[in-house]
Amino acid sequence: MKAQLLKTPFLLTICLLILVSDGWAQTDDWAEVAPGVWKLSVGKPEAYNLLTASGAQPNQEALGRLEKPAGFPLPKGEIAVWVENNKTYLRFPLEQGEQLYGFGLNFQTVHQRGKILKLHVDHYGGKDNGRTHAPTPFYVSSNGYGVFVNAARYIDVYAGSAVRKDSKHPPKVQNRNTDKDWSARPYSDAVEMLVPAEGADVYVFAGPKPMDAVRRFNLFNGGGCLPPRWGLGFTQRVHRLYSADEVRNEAAEFEAKQYPLDFIGLEPGWQTKSYPCTFEWAKDRFPDPAGFVKDMLQKGVRINLWTNPYVSPEAPLYPQIAPYTGSHTVWVGAVPDLTLPEAKAIYWKKFEDEHLRIGVSGYKIDEVDGYDTYLWPDVATFPSGLSAEQMRQTYGLLVQKQSADLFRKRNQRTYGLVRASNAGGVSLPYVIYNDYYSHEDFITALINSGFSGTLWTPEVRASKTGEEWLRRFQSVCFSPMAMINAWSSGTKPWSFPEVAEEVKTIAQLRMRMMPYWYSEFAKYHFEGTPPFRAMNLEDGFRAEVRKEVVTASLEENPYVEAVSKEVKDQYMAGEYLLVAPVFTGQKSRKVILPKGKWYDFYTGKYVGNGEVITVTPGLDKIPVFVKDGGIIPIMPPLLHAPKPGQKVDLEIRHYGEKPAEYRLYDDDGETFDYEKGQYSWRVLKVERQKSGPWKGSISAAEKGKPNTVGKVTWTFMTQ
Repeated sequence: MKAQLLKTPFLLTICLLILVSDGWAQTDDWAEVAPGVWKLSVGKPEAYNLLTASGAQPNQEALGRLEKPAGFPLPKGEIAVWVENNKTYLRFPLEQGEQLYGFGLNFQTVHQRGKILKLHVDHYGGKDNGRTHAPTPFYVSSNGYGVFVNAARYIDVYAGSAVRKDSKHPPKVQNRNTDKDWSARPYSDAVEMLVPAEGADVYVFAGPKPMDAVRRFNLFNGGGCLPPRWGLGFTQRVHRLYSADEVRNEAAEFEAKQYPLDFIGLEPGWQTKSYPCTFEWAKDRFPDPAGFVKDMLQKGVRINLWTNPYVSPEAPLYPQIAPYTGSHTVWVGAVPDLTLPEAKAIYWKKFEDEHLRIGVSGYKIDEVDGYDTYLWPDVATFPSGLSAEQMRQTYGLLVQKQSADLFRKRNQRTYGLVRASNAGGVSLPYVIYNDYYSHEDFITALINSGFSGTLWTPEVRASKTGEEWLRRFQSVCFSPMAMINAWSSGTKPWSFPEVAEEVKTIAQLRMRMMPYWYSEFAKYHFEGTPPFRAMNLEDGFRAEVRKEVVTASLEENPYVEAVSKEVKDQYMAGEYLLVAPVFTGQKSRKVILPKGKWYDFYTGKYVGNGEVITVTPGLDKIPVFVKDGGIIPIMPPLLHAPKPGQKVDLEIRHYGEKPAEYRLYDDDGETFDYEKGQYSWRVLKVERQKSGPWKGSISAAEKGKPNTVGKVTWTFMTQ
């Protein structure tokens, strides 16, 4: 009876009450659990959720350093939650002009208002419907707040798509016969979600700006990962059946041709059998794994191993782990229940003893996302008692957390690849990738990754032309992981001779910019700022708001809709850079500049202020722009990331007309000693002298703290 009462307009909007399964609760039950973060436990939240699976712990100190919010950012009386028929119903208000971002790693859309989604871990299938690699149940509003539902369940989302008859701000009733602006999708004033469980923990993150809400979400999840320096270099994943000698030869080619290389990925053929896996070195291809890994390390190249977690009946560890696996198999391989201590111990001991002990530096963990055709079905059972659904939503988190812990025990940072993640995975040192291959959609995914607490690489695998190869390569060098994945094609950076020099130049630029990338990832870790993110999070950005023209036939689709114009092909990279990739066949493109003066990255010339410009960059350049006062530290184009303690000369570039400061991060680049205070921020400062010229300075190195800065020179790009 209470559930029926709650749905009346009077109780919903005036009484300011919330119904939960064990009775009524005042809206004041929202508890501020961290600065600017409020939590409400609805009904009976399940003990196993996204945060428990990932082990995420809030960085309370960093949260306390953010701007103090004015208070709870939503009208509490317009939030409704209740439990009915063992399901949790959530409703949050929306204003007329409000836009929504997030709901996970989407590939084709940035604006999420009006979408209907089922947040479900899956391999991306070409449509933004909620089934994706990281279906994070977190959204950000253009009004400057965020909402997170901490439930390891398939969550139905109606993101401003459904109109209740008791709506506080209902749309006007229209007549299709006479109203030219009649819409098949009337305006809705709420986000509604359905969680298939008897309760859930719900969090609200304050702004005041959307970026502040994103920062709070990231810091509440432990802060972004801080990769080792070598992780931000260049990586080549070699053909799946390469031998140790073929890998050595390929690394030698990189060096001879002066292409940078920091780690090589071995694909399935390093194992005796895969799909399902034995996790055993193939002795015919790798007769001396320890000697091979040692040899590569001495050459400055680390080894990353592909795997998926499904255990072959022929694997030596199978008899031990079989009692701790699920009812169904994947490619006839057993699925370890990695929530059980026994399964964890057996499974990861193999990796620790035979991989980490000999110097393997990381993993690519494949196929923990889907498809339904090969992953365990929802009718599967697991010995822990968790449902197949809960396991599906968190398996990517489990393999990330548990493998990363192996390296942490050795005080050694790692950086790898994974196919699935979720909320809670912000601090885990993995980048998502997939088998989809649209260059344009890869950039949209990179933009959306900044809303979901994940990292994404628009990897390069193969191309039809040299132009496509170079354009893809340019994008990947302005992303979290600069990677060629040649597991099937065997391609190399120089596979298209007509653009080989241009490819080398952009790969070397990736290395030259390592001080900038490393500092920006440090901000991700310590401050929660995503290193790659949407223009919508940038101050002064105002996209053109208009509807795209409908050209489809009404006879073919009588409900066809005009859609809001999105900006999904340009993004921010770090504090100062705006990146606008060019796609195959384009000679020119438009770029929307936020308010404020912007300058060409390559020349320092002024390009515009808060306007739409058209650029014709030529084949050899990816358009990149720097905001006024931008400071970009760069180093020489080394073939490998600097070693711990290695001093590197820096060129500090300044752009524009504003005096500015930039914080340059430094630590040993490989261990977790930064968590014990072994790190430093050096202040780079540019100001006008009384006589007119610019002058740059760098703060003194702190005694007893890391200092890898060699000779410093200054270049003032804007004349």
